[in-house]
Amino acid sequence: MQAQTLESGRHERTERRIAWLTLALGGMAGASVAAIYSWRWGLGLLVGAALAWLNFRWLQGALDALKLLSIARPDSPKPQVPLSTWVRFVGRYALIGICLYAIFIGFNVPILSMLAGLCALGAAALAASVYEILHPVP
Repeated sequence: MQAQTLESGRHERTERRIAWLTLALGGMAGASVAAIYSWRWGLGLLVGAALAWLNFRWLQGALDALKLLSIARPDSPKPQVPLSTWVRFVGRYALIGICLYAIFIGFNVPILSMLAGLCALGAAALAASVYEILHPVP
């Protein structure tokens, strides 16, 4: 049981690392592009990174709730997952789409810059994975 708790703590640290790296990498990319190329492209990268972070946090919360369902014992009462968890699990894609559309139409921010900003989550996951490889926990 203690090994499972240690492993859980390790995963939580990695999840926190991915979350802040998403914002940090997106912020650095957005600031760099705004200074070098165009403030609209920089804003698009920032918006995309923020939406990627929100997507990650909502997915993380939904998966934590589903984990509780999966580890429930048959003899104990079944844990209830709030409706808001299911809405966030499914609605995160709708939210991203609506935000991208509204910002594209309302502020004339290039859609490609926002889509590139969404890739900050992938870059953060890659960076966190490399960190885990280079700094293994015994």
